[in-house]
Amino acid sequence: MPTAPPVTRDPALDAHVFWWKFRAEIIAVLIIGLLALAGFGGYRFYQERRANAAAEALAGAKSIPDYEKVIATYSNTPAGASAYIFLAEAQRNEKKFTEANSTLKSFIEKNSTHDFVPTAEMAIGANLESMGKSDEALAAYQQIAAKYPKSFNAPMALMSQVSLLKTKNRTDEARRACERVLTAYKDSIWAREAARQLHFLKPMTPEPPRGTIPALLAAPSAMPAGPPRPNTNVTPPAQPKPNAPPNKPR
Repeated sequence: MPTAPPVTRDPALDAHVFWWKFRAEIIAVLIIGLLALAGFGGYRFYQERRANAAAEALAGAKSIPDYEKVIATYSNTPAGASAYIFLAEAQRNEKKFTEANSTLKSFIEKNSTHDFVPTAEMAIGANLESMGKSDEALAAYQQIAAKYPKSFNAPMALMSQVSLLKTKNRTDEARRACERVLTAYKDSIWAREAARQLHFLKPMTPEPPRGTIPALLAAPSAMPAGPPRPNTNVTPPAQPKPNAPPNKPR
């Protein structure tokens, strides 16, 4: 019985058949891809134009209303984020410390991964210190030094603690802050200031307990000093000369 010859396939014909069979689906996929690419390109173009416009607006901002307008109009741009910092600084210059801290907290909340977050927290501490809230300012500085040990704000936060600790007579803690700057941040610009402050923060010598030998040696002696010794340097009073005998008549 004769066998059928093997069927040979033509790749060009197969492709033509495949295209003809699925042409609608292929065209739809191509259109979707082109639209997505065009949309992405248009979005990038829009974002770039918006970022440039925000940067120009921030460069021309000079007052509190100007910075507020940049934030409201370009909130999701790098310039919009930076406008929070400029706004807080303008508020601080006008002694509006509470408003400045509210602005800085909004910046931190909306830009938690921004490089300026430690700087914003330092500004909050400085505003608290200006308002006389020394305990809250000290806690803020301590948190910054512990939270961002590799930031350039860390040695500044430590040195900001020193002045507050000195006013609270917490000299030992102030010394430890200076020593930490000298040890961990010896290459920073704050190391020289830490050395200067450390020179004036000499440790106080504790008083020895009463009744101990050092205390007895340091205390003035309570034993009687004895009779006074004669002063051998006193010149004795001059003795009166005897009256000369009267001259006898010749």
